[in-house]
Amino acid sequence: MSRHFPLDVGRDGADIVRVARRTVTRQQSREVSELAFRDGIMDRIRLREPRFHEHAYLFVLGALEYCQARLQERRHITGRELSEGCRALALDRYGVMARLVLEHWGVTRTADIGDIVFTLVDTGLLLSQPNDTKDDFADVFDFEDAFEREYPWSNVQRA
Repeated sequence: MSRHFPLDVGRDGADIVRVARRTVTRQQSREVSELAFRDGIMDRIRLREPRFHEHAYLFVLGALEYCQARLQERRHITGRELSEGCRALALDRYGVMARLVLEHWGVTRTADIGDIVFTLVDTGLLLSQPNDTKDDFADVFDFEDAFEREYPWSNVQRA
């Protein structure tokens, strides 16, 4: 039940992955939007799955690269690994605001990450293996637990 999402899957995929590899600052956010809309990529994605903000798709691609960068050599990434990578990247980038940022983009559970991945697969931006399913992403972790109860500051006693 492993999942493989190569980052070099054609011209459209390369355009969107270049964006995902960047750390997005306020100054770069305009560039992200411009590149994300190139050749109607985001329009095609929205037709298939309109629930999520475009930054959710870019974030998941960024999380994929985040996971790969932590490996000794590139390999297949499972749904669980990518979900956990999304959590780690969200905490790194957004800290205590991680859950709110993801929720603002429409991502409220790990199954949503699977929906985003398979939308990217359906549009040809990522590849999957025959045994890959959305179920690989189901209930990997609970957002409240992962972003609030288990947040490093959650155990600090108030004065």
